[in-house]
Amino acid sequence: MKIKYFSDTDTALVEFSRRKVAETKEINENIYIDLDTYGNLVAITIEHARKQANLPHLSYEQIEKELPNKSSQRMAKSHR
Repeated sequence: MKIKYFSDTDTALVEFSRRKVAETKEINENIYIDLDTYGNLVAITIEHARKQANLPHLSYEQIEKELPNKSSQRMAKSHR
């Protein structure tokens, strides 16, 4: 995934893949999504990005799925 910001036009481009864009859909007057031939998301374009997406506060967090054993152990401890 890549995020590109064009300050001269205040436009953000979030690229999710390198697949060829087959269709662009307008979500509203400032947000567009690009789809491949199968309808999979390729990219999102956000115009007036500083206002629309609050760009100065961009962060990334990956959440891992917990193993079932750890989750069960926590529940057992909390019920004691």
